Amino acid sequence: MQPITTSIFELFKIGPGPSSSHTIGPMKAGADFMTLTRALPVEVKSEADRLEIRLFGSLSATGAGHGTRKAIISGLLGHSPEHCPPEVLDNLDRSPSEQHELDFTGNFITFTASDIIMDAVEHDYPHSNTMIFRLLNKKGKSLLEREYYSIGGGFLRWLGYEEPQRGEPKYPYSSMGTLKEHLTRNDIRLHELILENEKAITGLTEDEIFSRLDTLIEVMEHAVEKGITTCGKLPGPIGLHRKAPTMYQHARNDHFQGSGFVKALNAYALAASEENAAGHCVVTAPTAGAAGVIPAILFVLKRHLGALTDEIRQGLLAASAIGFLVKHNASISGAEVGCQGEVGTASAMAAAMLAYARGYRFQITENSAEIALEHHLGLTCDPVGGFVQIPCIERNAMGAVKAYNAYLIATTVEAAYHMVDLDKVVRAMKETGRDMSHKYKETSEGGLALSMTEC
Repeated sequence: MQPITTSIFELFKIGPGPSSSHTIGPMKAGADFMTLTRALPVEVKSEADRLEIRLFGSLSATGAGHGTRKAIISGLLGHSPEHCPPEVLDNLDRSPSEQHELDFTGNFITFTASDIIMDAVEHDYPHSNTMIFRLLNKKGKSLLEREYYSIGGGFLRWLGYEEPQRGEPKYPYSSMGTLKEHLTRNDIRLHELILENEKAITGLTEDEIFSRLDTLIEVMEHAVEKGITTCGKLPGPIGLHRKAPTMYQHARNDHFQGSGFVKALNAYALAASEENAAGHCVVTAPTAGAAGVIPAILFVLKRHLGALTDEIRQGLLAASAIGFLVKHNASISGAEVGCQGEVGTASAMAAAMLAYARGYRFQITENSAEIALEHHLGLTCDPVGGFVQIPCIERNAMGAVKAYNAYLIATTVEAAYHMVDLDKVVRAMKETGRDMSHKYKETSEGGLALSMTEC
């Protein structure tokens, strides 16, 4: 198997919620297609009459509730996920007939949300989240076409995609077993290995990596801070009230002691997840749908456990290793493996981050991650009404609590008694996802999404 060459800053990305596969990936697709269109010869662009976009799989099933249309329009208008202000998205897709002028560098066409067509949920394309962009002339002839795949976590691929040239990792690995061999043979700590690989793959300096990590930390903290102080209802027809401010106030009343600490942990996860549901800026960790878990543990580390900046950075590097392994050997996409790939992976990453930032060495870090992921196996993705609200928001809180509990178990029980390694549970997660019905993979056709609407 090819070694992992994913960058930390591909796994952790800044962008608008509520779903990285449904907003960040499609926004990137819109921007990419505009770049391709503008590069066409003038005589081809002059023929352009309309743009047609077809969405398949879970993009079709839940794209309306996930904000996929407005994300695509935003990309077509030149916005990128990391620099797109929330108010831009809030003001898009208010009506299917609302017109937008697309500038192909001197040539303009009118585009509306109704030109984005929700196509088949079940299909034969290589990935569930498939998008077909077509630039057509007046006769309906295709002038330009690209088949995109939003593969989860904001990652975007397309038919004929080739991985960009990048450096070779200094310590190549594709499994936890290989990773452990490097750590032992080279007498190196986990965060040092991930850091060296990041430098080799991307060419970034250590200071540049730390600066980018600090930016991620700031965005995660801001999501929590904003979420615990913002009241009211979340957007969408469900009318769901935010819970984070109330939960946080109860934690404060308890002086963060006893159950007050657990209430605070829940509040922090709810806060970031509610900000994601509102379409505000979050960090994919590893996805937007799971963007509340790691920030909650990070907030606890900084505000309750007194972790230093270097310890937080090292913890994030350790978390990256877990995310890399799951993405490489299974999936972090709810459309492929259900929510076990999203909140389950986030919980495993958060447990690893907590253990590592608290000074535990590699074996305890792996055990923490394994326990957290193991107890998310089989978790379905069944968003009610196609909105990343029920059960997604509370599921982030449960993932954060499970991460903390996994850390407690791993650091209390004798490590030599631990029976299951991370590679085994990742394999089990992949097989479980493969056998899971498509109804439970972000299509809102089964589970809670169905039982909530049966009345």
